[in-house]
Amino acid sequence: MQTPDDTRLENWHDFEVDSRREIVALLRAIGEKNQLIRMLVHGEADVCVTSILDVDPDSNTVYFDCSIDPEQNRRILQSKRLQYETTLDKIRILFSTEGQMQSTTHNGGPALVAEIPPTLIRLQRREFYRMATPVSNPVRAIIPLPPELGGGSTIVPLADISCGGIAILDNKLVLGSTMGLTYRDCKIDLPEIGMVSTGLQVRNALEMTLLNNKTNRRLGCEFIDISRGNLAMVQRYITKLERERNARVAGLS
Repeated sequence: MQTPDDTRLENWHDFEVDSRREIVALLRAIGEKNQLIRMLVHGEADVCVTSILDVDPDSNTVYFDCSIDPEQNRRILQSKRLQYETTLDKIRILFSTEGQMQSTTHNGGPALVAEIPPTLIRLQRREFYRMATPVSNPVRAIIPLPPELGGGSTIVPLADISCGGIAILDNKLVLGSTMGLTYRDCKIDLPEIGMVSTGLQVRNALEMTLLNNKTNRRLGCEFIDISRGNLAMVQRYITKLERERNARVAGLS
């Protein structure tokens, strides 16, 4: 099975799940927790945000929510292979479906249906483990803007962080959301750790409508050309967040 970012995984077979019972359980858990799923129709250039509506092992099918874009639904139905990426309990899940997806209904609404994937990948390595950053004291990134975006720089808060990259909230919609767009010489101010310098490449984008009807954009960015020393600082900060979270859970803070 080929999946997103295969080339960056050294031994992804070590993380492959081929137990049908476990695959069904994982897909059901993703659906029950209403986890958003990135469906790659034609790679990163054509991404649909969807969710699992139901899993039926008797008919070997999994039901997905439709795209809000009718034209994208048409492309999905014509595609012979689709790739998916999501998380479950902070663990990254990758899988793909072969053969054309079918249009159907589920609980009276439009839906898409495909065969249950024979295998999936469950990544638990630390570099793919994302930690949510504090909301009360946001971590901020300073991103230089290219001339076509007005020049200067903008400061954006982080939503989460891993050793592979960060998710940022482009509240003012000043950053481009084009997949593969790279920002050089970015700075990330990690509290009690220091300032990290790195390039950031946009890997995914999600438009969100807030309760006040304002639009926000979440950008998933991969570290580009980050030095070993800067990556060590990121790791120290993730460890710090883990310790603080574990202390809260234990009632020690």
